Amino acid sequence: MPTVYIDADACPVREESVTVALRHGYAVAIVSNGGIRPVNHPSVRMVYVDQGADAADKWIAEACVPGDCVITVDMPLAARCIDAGARVVKHDGTELTASSIGQALAMRDLAADLRSADPFRQGSGKAFSPRDRARFSQVLDRVLGMKR
Repeated sequence: MPTVYIDADACPVREESVTVALRHGYAVAIVSNGGIRPVNHPSVRMVYVDQGADAADKWIAEACVPGDCVITVDMPLAARCIDAGARVVKHDGTELTASSIGQALAMRDLAADLRSADPFRQGSGKAFSPRDRARFSQVLDRVLGMKR
């Protein structure tokens, strides 16, 4: 059964991801370092990984296969999952593909350079809105509804 993997630590769209995935008949793996409230559904699996750096990312990258979908904003993880044949959707509803991941990685690196040059520049300053949630749900619904 295809699976939606949620990189759950600091993920603002866990509930939306689970709802859409179950509606489309996907299994769900919520992967985190802990501290996430469990979901009581037979198709949802809670995966708790060690507290080490990128432990959840490593677990997801090794588990995903073609036909799966990964929810993450971690660009190196997204690149590994795309290479494995999985679909990737960011929390803002952007679908990352083999043709767009290179630019996304470059933008990540640029943002990191800007933050290191200016310690007062942190985050985007934009709150996650109900409109963002709706856009994410629509994109995930489209991605999961596509022929596998």
